[in-house]
Amino acid sequence: MRIDVHAHLWTDGYLDLLDSYGRTDTATQRGTGAGATAQELEARFELNDSAAITHQILSISPQVPHFEERAHAVHAAAYANDLYAGVVADHPDRFSAFAALPLPHVDAALTELARALDDLDMAGAAVTTDVLGASLADPAFTSLFEELDRRHAVLYVHPSGHDAGTPLIADHHMRWMVGAPMEDTIAVMHLILAGIPSRYPNVRIINSHLGGALPMLLRRADDQYQWESPQTPDKPSAAARRMWYDTVSHGHLPAIRAAAETYGPDRLLLGTDFPYQNGDLLRRAVTSIHDALPGQDATTVLDRNATALLNKA
Repeated sequence: MRIDVHAHLWTDGYLDLLDSYGRTDTATQRGTGAGATAQELEARFELNDSAAITHQILSISPQVPHFEERAHAVHAAAYANDLYAGVVADHPDRFSAFAALPLPHVDAALTELARALDDLDMAGAAVTTDVLGASLADPAFTSLFEELDRRHAVLYVHPSGHDAGTPLIADHHMRWMVGAPMEDTIAVMHLILAGIPSRYPNVRIINSHLGGALPMLLRRADDQYQWESPQTPDKPSAAARRMWYDTVSHGHLPAIRAAAETYGPDRLLLGTDFPYQNGDLLRRAVTSIHDALPGQDATTVLDRNATALLNKA
C-alpha cells in the first residue's frame, strides 16, 4: 500500500474562519486545488493514481488552530477535525487524517485529541514546529506528550511558516525555500536535546522534509552536544533514529540518499506535499525515490514503512 503522509486539504470555509480570528497568511492555501469539491477531489485522485499513490494522510498544517484566544483555538480545531472526518468518511479508501489540536491550550488539546482518536478514528495528531513561538519541547506540553505516549499515537510535525523566528529569513523572501527546512531542523533538534524520543518512546513522531538539514548536521551534533548541551540524555544520532521523516525533497536525489544513509531507509516515509508538488512534481516525488535508492530500499520507503507505522496493513 503506497501511503503519502504529507498531503493537505483546506476549504475556503475553514480559511475564512481563520481569517476572522486574525490570521493574515491564508492566501497561500487558496486556489491550489486542495479543496474538498467534487472536481478538486476527482483531479487529486486521478493524479494520485498516476503515481500509484493509494492513500493520503491529510493534515491541516500549516494553517493549524493555534490561537492565544482559547475559544478561537477550540472552535477552529473542532471545525478542522469535523471537516476531515467528513472527507474521510466519504472516501475511506483514499484518505485518513491527522487531527488538529487547539494549542497552546493543553487541557483543551487533550480533550480534542481524545475525541479525534476515539470518536473520529483519526490517524494521529498534527502540530507545527513551534506553537505560537514556543518550542514543542517546552515543559508546558509535557502532558500532551504523556497522553500521546500512553496511546502509542502518531505525531506529525510540519513547519509553521514563522520564518524560524528571524527577520533574516522573513525580510528576504525565504519563508518556504529556507525557513521551512530550518524550522524542521530546529524542531527536531529541540526534541532530541530535550530527550523527547527516549522519554516518550511510544510516540511515533514524523518530521517533515527529511528533517530539514539534519542529515548534514548529525555528526556535528554528536561531536559537540556533550559540551554545548550536556543535559542531553542520548547521542543525537541515536535519538534521531527513533523518529521518522517524510521524503519531501523536491526530487533532490543527494538529499534523499543522505537521509537514507543517515537515518536508515526504514525511517523514511513517502511525502508529496500536495498541492505544492502537483502534476509532474508530485509524480517526481515518487520516481525520485526509485532514482535515489536501491530497488529494495525504494520499495521499503514507498510501499512498506508508512503501512507498518500507521497500522494500515
